[in-house]
Amino acid sequence: MSASAVFILDLKGKPLISRNYKGDVNMSEIDHFMPLLMQKEEECALTPLLSRGKVHFLWIKHSNLYLVALTAKNANASLVYSFLYKVVEVFSEYFKELEEESIRDNFVIVYELLDELMDFGFPQTTDSKILQEYITQQGNKLETGKSRVPSTVTNAVSWRSEGIKYKKNEVFIDVIESVNLLVNVNGSVLLSEVVGSVKLKVFLSGMPELRLGLNDRVLFELTGRGKNKSVELEDVKFHQCVRLSRFDNDRTISFIPPDGDFELMSYRLNTQVKPLIWIESVIEKFSHSRVEIMVKAKGQFKKQSVANGVEIAVPVPSDADSPKFKTSIGSAKYLPEKNVVIWSIKSFPGGKEYLMRAHFGLPSVENEELEGRPPISVRFEIPYFTVSGIQVRYMKIIEKSGYQALPWVRYITQSGDYQLRTH
Repeated sequence: MSASAVFILDLKGKPLISRNYKGDVNMSEIDHFMPLLMQKEEECALTPLLSRGKVHFLWIKHSNLYLVALTAKNANASLVYSFLYKVVEVFSEYFKELEEESIRDNFVIVYELLDELMDFGFPQTTDSKILQEYITQQGNKLETGKSRVPSTVTNAVSWRSEGIKYKKNEVFIDVIESVNLLVNVNGSVLLSEVVGSVKLKVFLSGMPELRLGLNDRVLFELTGRGKNKSVELEDVKFHQCVRLSRFDNDRTISFIPPDGDFELMSYRLNTQVKPLIWIESVIEKFSHSRVEIMVKAKGQFKKQSVANGVEIAVPVPSDADSPKFKTSIGSAKYLPEKNVVIWSIKSFPGGKEYLMRAHFGLPSVENEELEGRPPISVRFEIPYFTVSGIQVRYMKIIEKSGYQALPWVRYITQSGDYQLRTH
């Protein structure tokens, strides 16, 4: 079972627009949502699912809006949340920014979209490119005897229209890996994982069949190629265009792609990752009137690689003032509203080591012992590099007209939730 009704509310909890899909829930139940939310917030017991009697509110917040799905049955919660996030994605494609004003300015289109996105509480057409073929932002003149729904909606391939033509046929493949890391005070790694995704930008004519080959360990073992230079992928999720039966049989990733941008697959690797940028910090206090922070950053990745846009956020006491900085590279600035120093390094080559010293005055009264110290967090991006060693071995493009197409591949590693605790 899925949602009975969907509401979009403003920050005060006033309904802007709603759609009743099943008629088994009283629409006035939404009046209880905001008081319930505020009560739970005050009790510090706020959850993504709130219940009142037999009615359940499944909600998400986006910008200055609440999107709330109501159900009186034992609904599939993960399906409902996926749907709500998909609604945000589709509305953002249509209105650029999804906020209260864009809902008020586009009531007619929002109603049309809510009608097409879900039917009797079950998600239907949720691909914005297909929806844009028949729900347009221009006024529609009535054409008698003509159906406005494109054949794509009822096709076996509902995510790609027929008759697409390009002068130059190309596919751009981005392999993006985010590193999540948590290091404790002693320097031992508490949490380490790699979350990856393969994103495609497709400019191909006709109805092409694509086959993607990765250095997947299971595939290598099936074909007797041994384990070296292969990667064991976990939690693999695919776009709906991938033929899962083929993948289950012989690990072939075979699909007819949507047009334009989409995420083909995501995966996770629960492996111990050597911290790519290692941070050490020393904090010295002098007679309760000033504090000196020394931070050392070291690039622990290959020398031929370079990390771009590195930002190291170092927390400082909340009552610190009159900052002075000295850096061996890059620049540092103090953000008093966040109680952090941001050390920015445009380009950080592998194997290099850099220093930053910060000097702050402290008022004589201090309470930092009670405050605790938040971890140092790091942001970065390393192009032409993957932590897992995943590789695109080939991309075959087969289309009945037999045209030649060019696949382009790019690898990027970036920081996810990357934190190092300090003394």
